[in-house]
Amino acid sequence: MRVFPLAFTTFSLALLAWAPFAAAESGQRPDPALAEAFAGQVQPFLKKYCTQCHSGEKPKADLNLDQYADLAAAAKDRKVWENVLENVRDGIMPPDPETKPGQAERDAVTGWIGKQFTEIDCGLAKDPGRVTIRRLNRNEYNNTIRDLCLVDFRPADDFPADDVGYGFDHIGDVLSMPPILLEKYLNAAEQIVEKAIYVHGPEKTPLHRFDAADAGHEGGIAHGHGWAFPSTGAVFVEFDFPAPGLYALRGKAFGQQAGPDPARMAFRLDDKQIHVADVTAVDGDPMMYETQVRIGPGKQRFALAFINDYYNPDAPDPKQRDRNLFIDALEIQGPLDGPPPAPPESHKHIIFVQPEKDNHRECAEKIIKVFASRAYRRRATKDEIARLVKFVEDAEKRGESFERGIQVAMEAVLVSPYFLFRVELDREPNNPKAIHPIDEFELATRLSYFLWSSMPDDELFRLAAQGELRHADTLEQQVRRMLKDPKARALVDNFAGQWLEIRRLKTMTPDAKRFPAFDEELREAMLKETELFFASVMEEDRSVLDFIDADYTFLNERLAKHYGIDGVSGPEFRRVKLDNPDRGGLVTQASVLTVTSNPTRTSPVKRGKWILEELFNSPPPPPPPDAPDLKEDEKVALSGSLRQRMEQHRANPSCAACHARMDPLGFGLENFDAIGAWRDRDGEFAIDASGELPDGSKFKRPAELKAILKAKQDDFARCLTEKMLTYALGRGLEYYDKCAIDEIASKLAKSGYKFSTLILEIVASDPFQLRRGKGTE
Repeated sequence: MRVFPLAFTTFSLALLAWAPFAAAESGQRPDPALAEAFAGQVQPFLKKYCTQCHSGEKPKADLNLDQYADLAAAAKDRKVWENVLENVRDGIMPPDPETKPGQAERDAVTGWIGKQFTEIDCGLAKDPGRVTIRRLNRNEYNNTIRDLCLVDFRPADDFPADDVGYGFDHIGDVLSMPPILLEKYLNAAEQIVEKAIYVHGPEKTPLHRFDAADAGHEGGIAHGHGWAFPSTGAVFVEFDFPAPGLYALRGKAFGQQAGPDPARMAFRLDDKQIHVADVTAVDGDPMMYETQVRIGPGKQRFALAFINDYYNPDAPDPKQRDRNLFIDALEIQGPLDGPPPAPPESHKHIIFVQPEKDNHRECAEKIIKVFASRAYRRRATKDEIARLVKFVEDAEKRGESFERGIQVAMEAVLVSPYFLFRVELDREPNNPKAIHPIDEFELATRLSYFLWSSMPDDELFRLAAQGELRHADTLEQQVRRMLKDPKARALVDNFAGQWLEIRRLKTMTPDAKRFPAFDEELREAMLKETELFFASVMEEDRSVLDFIDADYTFLNERLAKHYGIDGVSGPEFRRVKLDNPDRGGLVTQASVLTVTSNPTRTSPVKRGKWILEELFNSPPPPPPPDAPDLKEDEKVALSGSLRQRMEQHRANPSCAACHARMDPLGFGLENFDAIGAWRDRDGEFAIDASGELPDGSKFKRPAELKAILKAKQDDFARCLTEKMLTYALGRGLEYYDKCAIDEIASKLAKSGYKFSTLILEIVASDPFQLRRGKGTE
């Protein structure tokens, strides 16, 4: 029962998007050299190579480059020019068979874009950005309740799904607060405190219920869940009373009434009658009848018997001719006055001091101070504690127990915005130039939700309270400790699961006729392999380049058989060395190969797109709205291999440029079918896994493709840095994060690409440790 109202006030703080051409706003003059280069080099380049496709009312890819008549117009669209830079630099644009620019022309344009948009003086004051206040997502809520209340309960599994932004489901800018979620929070708080705190009362006393149909009986006729007694008879149970004390004995019954008296039901213990109940309930509305009796320990027979039969066949009213008793159930509850059972560990963890006669308020203050401070992830204020203590006092005034009062105060904490939201306060919230370190409690919170998807533990709280967490040596020790903690499994579930898109494996439905080997056991094994593989890189502090290619993986018999690997038996997963160079790394694991396939066949486009997006953070643009789909009917499929049909499909000039980047990567994995098993043929066609990338790199099979991908180690390291930093911050990255990304990626390379270096450098970075004000709208 809720005993307090709660009004939620939610608010959203949008990240400040600084104008890319800040000189105009600040009063500074644009660089004359850049203006001259734009007019003399960039505009002629666009006219010669680009605007024939990217202009007019329906430009390709919805990109109209004609609109940039001067530097002022161009400077307003940073994102557009970043995409132009990538496509021109990598030789993707202009596409074949158009005339290609020379290297000097490319260098001139990419150099101008770099100076205008992407080159930042990292020696100047850096902009750390700011994270929008955000609520706990479902995983974070469940984990936080686990660690705060020590209960094995996942209430957020019933919450609405979290919105996703920048690839992750904990981004502040997109985490909405639907009205139904407010009700879910209230219901969850009630259930959590009920499980965490034991409140002794009659309803807590052990209750044993027996359907009469399952009990022993003497006489009677079966009726529904029980027995009907037209004359005499009884139902009974043999029960071992665990301890001496007062017990409630009950019987659920109704009667067919006749004669001057109601039906009567006797309560008996070992054939000794201890009570008689007048059963006035009638058919369709049975009632529970009760007596309480003090009983010693040991086994006794509890029986309910019909004792006043009545039969008068000559009565004028047919309903008054026969009295019968119907018994549906028996109950035994007690001992009612016995000592309460030992409270759960959660109870002792939260109520760590016991109140005595005159110190209830003092104990409540101590308990609530600790609980609220941990829940709010900072020191609770005196006013907050006083308001929460009043809930305890009000409960006791109503005659409820101290423990029930603590429950009510806990409910108030669990529906407070300070618990539900990760709040970081700005010293000068309206000054976008006011950069400051987040306080140590906020740093502990960022750190714990980054690595554990949960609240800080006692050690982090202690260090934050002492002002020692930010010390470089201490922070490194804590990061390494946290990565070894079992709670770091959250980084596997929540970062890897979303980065690699393997969460989608749970909903994949490969065609059963084409892929009969796929079943739930195989699905679970696929997911387990990738999770264990990611965890091994993290726990063993291996090179992150192992994600691209490695000579080991984790298999059980089911998955090893699927891969055609001998020598693995049993359901347990174990580390297996791979002798086949075509296997190894994320791109050849069945989980990834399955989520990047169609239900009926492989998809080179999806696989190539996955590599570009997830390994190199270089996604292709969306297909043009008039792009035709690849025909899948049987007659077309029989007329050529998938590669041949794809080549025909991308003959369309509007499709060719993007497919030139994606398709070769996907075809390099074509030896793996739609559920990741090796094959040499696709139907009647031999597999051709060769390809050539836009930069001229060529390969003939998966092992050679992986070697090419691994050689792009700096590009991959930068991509992983961007993905992990986005996850750590809970916000999308902006151009002003470039300096931090450059520094982290550089140190990652110098360390031999060790996983721990990536985490440590992110934690030490300005975006992670600092924030700034927003400024007025």
